Order: sequence, then C-alpha cells, then structure tokens
Amino acid sequence: MSLGRGLGSLIPTKTIKQENTEVLVETGEMVLQVLVDQIEANPDQPRKDFSRLAMEELINSIRERGIIQPLILVSKETLYGDSARQTEINENIKYQIIAGERRWRAAKILELKTVPAIVRSFSNNEKLEISLLENIQRQDLNPMERAWAYQRLIDEFNLTQEQVSERLGKARATVANTLRLLILPEIIQSAIAEGRITESHAKALLSLDDEEKQKMFLKRILGLGLTVRETEKAIMGKKTKPATQFQSEFLEQEKLLAVALEAKISIAKQNKSIKIIIEAGDEQGLEKIIKKITKQV
Repeated sequence: MSLGRGLGSLIPTKTIKQENTEVLVETGEMVLQVLVDQIEANPDQPRKDFSRLAMEELINSIRERGIIQPLILVSKETLYGDSARQTEINENIKYQIIAGERRWRAAKILELKTVPAIVRSFSNNEKLEISLLENIQRQDLNPMERAWAYQRLIDEFNLTQEQVSERLGKARATVANTLRLLILPEIIQSAIAEGRITESHAKALLSLDDEEKQKMFLKRILGLGLTVRETEKAIMGKKTKPATQFQSEFLEQEKLLAVALEAKISIAKQNKSIKIIIEAGDEQGLEKIIKKITKQV
C-alpha cells in the first residue's frame, strides 16, 4: 500500500447517495453510522491541543450542516490486514480513529449519537504512518507538534528528510527548518507549543549558538513583547524601540478574532491608535487568513 503521495486516496473527500446508501466516490466504500461511544482516540495522534476555542468554527459548521466528511476508523479487533473493509458495524467492539479526531471530538461536544465513518483494516505501522501524515497535512498543528511528527516519521519509518518532504509535498528546507526547533531548550519549545512565541521568533533564537543566550532572549521577548523584527535586531546588537504595551482590556476581542481567523491575535494601544497583530506562522497560514478576511471560498 502506498502511503506517500497516494495518501489522498485514503482520506475521504466526497460522498454520494446510491440506493439510499451513502458511498465514497473515490472507492465506492459504504459510509457507516458509528456510535460516538464506540470510538476511541488514536494514541499516535500528533496533535495535543484540542481546545474548545480552537475548535469553535468546526463545531458551528457541524451544528449547521452535520459532518460532511466521514471519519476513517479501524476496528481494534482487526488491526492487521491489507485490504479488508467493513460493511456493517459491530456494536460490541471499539473502533480507533485513523483520520478525523477533531470531527469526533466536536460530535461529542454537540452530543451527537453517531458519526459517518468508513472502517478499514491496517497494520500497526500503516495505521501510524497514515495518522501522522493525515494530521500533518490536514490539521493546523502548532510548530512543535509538526516537528515532533516529522521526527517520528524519520525515527519510526527510517525516512530521510527528503523522503518526508516528498510525502508531505513540502520543500526539504521547510522540513529541515521545522526539525531544527527540536534542538532548542525545552523551555523555548514549550513557549512555541503554547503560542507564547512564534516559529519566526524561534528561528531568530536558533541563530544563537549558546543555550543560555537563547533562554535570556526568550525572557526578553516575553517580558517586553518583542516582535520578530525587534528580536532579530536585539540579537544583532541593535537598539529596539520600546515594545508596544498590550492591554488586558482587549482579551475578549482577541479571542473573537482568534476564533474567526484561526490565528494568534494581539491587540494593543499605540499612542492614540489601536494596533492589531495577526500571526500567520507560515505562508500557508497567511494564505488561509487572507481567504478568511476576503471571504474567499
């Protein structure tokens, strides 16, 4: 089974009705209605943050239109096999998620009884690789979750950085730069994962070859609210203007914008004007934000 560029055929994208039965267009597989309580999370899921705030848009979409894209599940009793596909549900066994954990979690919040799903059989290795690739490609992992997922692909499947980039359709330099985050001190990795600093801040810190200096500049970034440009100037020894003072009175507005744009938002007073900072993370994030702001489909 090809798990690289052929991943698209494994992830359901469109279904149609045939004789009162919903089937997947790409393969003709039957879409089943599986009880939410029969489903368990995948322990190999690279995403760790499933905050309600971050999932609000998905929850609202499912509330209005239902779950359009089926989950992919594997029966916990049939983790091995090459092509077996299930056409009926056994309510006495559990199923594990290969793809679609955010949809499942949203369904639980909405107290849905069942979710649409396709049940397939995979070996443990196939299950892990599909889960990692699917999540990296389809979800907005934070930079550290992406780095950990890339490293797992390298360690557990003996892949090179070049092979990882080919499977994900990303430039090798992008993969290499993300993996470099793993050499930063743990305190900085935590700040990245928690969204307290951006990946661009981290790249600036990587230009320092001393761990103590990296930690010192982390404190300056957090304490003074330095932008990426200000951080780069400070590392180069140039003077920076006093950082804009962010006001706690804008916390609610920041949360609303963060949900709407799926991005980290900071709102600050600067003299008599108000400044809004939208952190895209990378080029893909920027494109996504632009589409949301301009209401493109």
